[in-house]
Amino acid sequence: MALETRQNPLKSATLEQSDLKAAELLADAYRQMVEQLGRVIVGQQDVLRQVLIALFCQGHCILEGVPGLAKTLMISSISQLLSLSFRRIQFTPDLMPSDITGTEILDEEEGTGRRRMRFVKGPVFGNVILADEINRTPPKTQSALLQAMQEYKVTIAGEDFPLEKPFLVLGTQNPIEQEGTYPLPEAQLDRFMFKILVDYPSFDEELAIAEATTSTDPPALRPILDRAAILNLQKIVRKVLVGRSVSAYAVSLVRATRPGTEEAPDFVNKYLTWGAGTRACQALLLGAKAQALLDGRVHVSTEDIRSVARPVMRHRLVTSFAAESDGVTADHIVEKLFETVREPLE
Repeated sequence: MALETRQNPLKSATLEQSDLKAAELLADAYRQMVEQLGRVIVGQQDVLRQVLIALFCQGHCILEGVPGLAKTLMISSISQLLSLSFRRIQFTPDLMPSDITGTEILDEEEGTGRRRMRFVKGPVFGNVILADEINRTPPKTQSALLQAMQEYKVTIAGEDFPLEKPFLVLGTQNPIEQEGTYPLPEAQLDRFMFKILVDYPSFDEELAIAEATTSTDPPALRPILDRAAILNLQKIVRKVLVGRSVSAYAVSLVRATRPGTEEAPDFVNKYLTWGAGTRACQALLLGAKAQALLDGRVHVSTEDIRSVARPVMRHRLVTSFAAESDGVTADHIVEKLFETVREPLE
């Protein structure tokens, strides 16, 4: 049985009354966002939820799906709903790091004729950054995002230029066409909190999409939250209650993915060559906290941990040749771990 914290949240030492009101605001705002986004995007509610969880955890996401599934429209629509600036970068083989971060130019002052170097900001200076087909550019250019994602700043010629928060990077990948692509190094993949799979819509959803997009213009979206509210909610996420046994369950799941260790079951030793690192433990707990808040709760259960485990770990597990031969994916491994790793008793 999953262990849930039994404390009265109103008497919690970490959550104040103002925090509880903000938590209620988030749950209500999420319901409104689902309703608003449903006017433009049909289906994909799981994708929306995972993107919002990453945003409120100050994380970043990779979205993997075939072209034409409205990934770009969804991300730009989310930016409108949250009153955030949106920037789209199309990654190509000839894209340079300075095309992302910005560059210094020689500027001449009017009147004096004096010359000086002036920094022109690149598209990374926004709140929501869509890195479209991020695996189509060489690692040198991919790495231009690393400092921004980790430290929320860009360093040019020894000078730091801070990025405005909230800051969310959403990289997209096409799982079909692999010619001319540069797979992201594991160290960079680990910087992404979630890897989200964008699947085909159902028949009814696709029918609704076909009819809606060929008849009238999409309706205007009404902003639900603003920048100040999002920054406040990011702080509140970290105050959500987590029992020690629930935290231990999250850590046990991650440790069980490491082949060659005592915690690793036989199928992990067979199908994985490398497991998830400590950053996966942090992502599991933070993601579960945001998941609980979206449901209107201020405590985390093991069910919250399991709900975010697949997007947290699917890009952090390196499968072996045996796994490829048997058709075993990282998601299959995580599902099997749910059956193997014991939940804490109440």
